[in-house]
Amino acid sequence: MSRVAKNPVVLPQGVEVTLGGSDISIKGPLGTLKQALHPSVSVEREGDKLQCSAKAGAVNAKAMSGTTRALVANMVAGVTKGFERKLTLVGVGYRAQAQGDKLNLTLGFSHPVVHQMPAGIKVETPTQTEVVIKGVDKQLVGQVAAEVRAYRQPEPYKGKGVRYADEVVVLKETKKK
Repeated sequence: MSRVAKNPVVLPQGVEVTLGGSDISIKGPLGTLKQALHPSVSVEREGDKLQCSAKAGAVNAKAMSGTTRALVANMVAGVTKGFERKLTLVGVGYRAQAQGDKLNLTLGFSHPVVHQMPAGIKVETPTQTEVVIKGVDKQLVGQVAAEVRAYRQPEPYKGKGVRYADEVVVLKETKKK
């Protein structure tokens, strides 16, 4: 059995779990998440804990039991605390502005870039050069942050572009004569 899957997922107060035949649904104060379970993994509820275990006979059951446990733990953390990703815009004239479920970006192109946020994702701009993406689904928050960063990735000579707040961009030295 996977070492990750041996640790149970502790359910905090106010979290409801519904185990279906091939899926799991977790409801909490911030929302509801649903995940399909791999056929070679079983999830059992024991009081206020969820235990993932591999079914006998499957080739990749041990690995998938650890993956399932990590996904379920992220779902529980998402519906209780939520996830957020911070982006920073570096460059002269680079600006961001949140308007409802849209993010307007000025990134040095001849046109403004408008990014439509998917359902369940909220975007905030505390300042013109900071973007905070929030949501309950860890995968979706990371995917939206990667899509926004892909509009103008940090370039290696001046470091201009959209970067994660904790990202370190190593600058190259310019060509000498």
